[in-house]
Amino acid sequence: MADSLPLCPECSSEHAYEMGALLVCPMCGHEWSPAEADAASADADADASAGDAAVVKDSVGNVLTDGDSVVVTTSIKVKGSQGIKAGTKVRGIRLIDPVNGHDIDCKVDGFGPMLLKSSVVKKV
Repeated sequence: MADSLPLCPECSSEHAYEMGALLVCPMCGHEWSPAEADAASADADADASAGDAAVVKDSVGNVLTDGDSVVVTTSIKVKGSQGIKAGTKVRGIRLIDPVNGHDIDCKVDGFGPMLLKSSVVKKV
């Protein structure tokens, strides 16, 4: 038996045990192979060494970067005004850490500063 077994990938319990060729978590009942755990930890190490930069993609899968121009793909209701219509162009976006799912900080003409979700815009 190994000195230290990996945490359960489902519930992060430290009480995993070996059963034949599998690892088992008694807390949630999840079963996984040690090869999966090694691959997952290698992927996590690679992601950590990449600088922890999250890739933000628009509604069609294009990668967004700071300063890009985007077009709103669906009409957005804005409290206290008519809203933002589909097809509105937004220039000079800034990517931020997600706040309630909103990961774009921008200034929309006629509305002012606003947070948008990347799922409702398309890169121009």
